[in-house]
Amino acid sequence: MIRAFHIYKYYQKGQVALVDINLRIEKGDFLFITGPSGAGKTTLLKLIYLREFPSSGQLLIEDKNVLHLKRKELEELRRHIGVVFQDFKLIPYLTVYENVALPLYINKEPEYRVRQRVFSALDYVGLVHKTSKFPLQLSGGEQQRIGIARAIVRNPTLLVADEPTGNLDYERAIEIMDMLLDMNTRGATVIVATHNLEIIKRYNKNTVYLKEGRIEER
Repeated sequence: MIRAFHIYKYYQKGQVALVDINLRIEKGDFLFITGPSGAGKTTLLKLIYLREFPSSGQLLIEDKNVLHLKRKELEELRRHIGVVFQDFKLIPYLTVYENVALPLYINKEPEYRVRQRVFSALDYVGLVHKTSKFPLQLSGGEQQRIGIARAIVRNPTLLVADEPTGNLDYERAIEIMDMLLDMNTRGATVIVATHNLEIIKRYNKNTVYLKEGRIEER
């Protein structure tokens, strides 16, 4: 599903974020990406969910070379990718319903389908009863579950999570990880960046270790 060949990522002033990344992720895999702060975890995820692009090398997602795609083709590919963030990134002045519905509104989905999918996603994370609440009226764990609902509302084939448990206590973190694992068992390819080695040990999945932008062999 994902192939990375000799990926490098540079930023301004010569900052090197990723160095010679070679990666192969199959459809239906569950992968952890870990490493110390500044190792390149978030940068690698941004390339995978098409927020940014490699400076050099080749990145193929669903057999499509992302550097060769036109804007409409990129937009279509993004529709198959759901993203969960550490800081939730919910819009505070929108209700729970509106936050989850946002990706569907962007896609100009008809209202009947928006309603159906939003309630299905909220039911999955157990928060249908919070539909009319605003994000700041929710706990951190609830906000992250809303973030997951928003990420899965388009039924993505690829789910990417950047430190999804970083702001949560251990019990809430396990709840979130169990949801991501369940999404994987339902067929989604799941990639989770985390520095939490306890979680990595608990779930015992394939893991990529990054250090100073490079993949470390272990």
